[in-house]
Amino acid sequence: MSADLTLVLGGARSGKSRYAEGLVTALGGPRVYIATSQVWDAEMAERVAKHRDDRGPDWTTVEEPRDLTGVLRAYAAEGSGVLVDCLTLWLTNLMMAEADVAAESAALVELLPTLPGRVVLVSNEVGMGIVPDNALARRFRDHAGRLHQSIAAVAPRVVLTVAGLPMFVKGTPV
Repeated sequence: MSADLTLVLGGARSGKSRYAEGLVTALGGPRVYIATSQVWDAEMAERVAKHRDDRGPDWTTVEEPRDLTGVLRAYAAEGSGVLVDCLTLWLTNLMMAEADVAAESAALVELLPTLPGRVVLVSNEVGMGIVPDNALARRFRDHAGRLHQSIAAVAPRVVLTVAGLPMFVKGTPV
């Protein structure tokens, strides 16, 4: 099991990304930000640019919407920190591409404990709300829930952020 793997969950604007960035920054070594979002419009392009500016020049940003295992293999290194933001966007991208989400998720979960360095995964907790009213949204929620459970099983630390505050679900602060 990776000694330095953390899953950070939370709702929209809960502070999960800021907390995750702090975990990687505290390491002090090289920092890699793996962005899974895709830019579809001007508003999203503006958000991406702002986030990149906020992180500053000490981060290497890699934009990869689907091949998460490949990019993690390429960038995770001893003494470095890798932040993946976020798994729910990655799942969305896989679903929209009609990829085998279960197989991609299983490959990710299998890879995670073998990675060197600090790896922090950010994802939206979507299972605390109402049952979605359509089949696609229910499939998404189910994929996200299964992925979170599988990663939580192999991660030494799981953190839930609420109102900007980290709540340690599994493990202790680093």
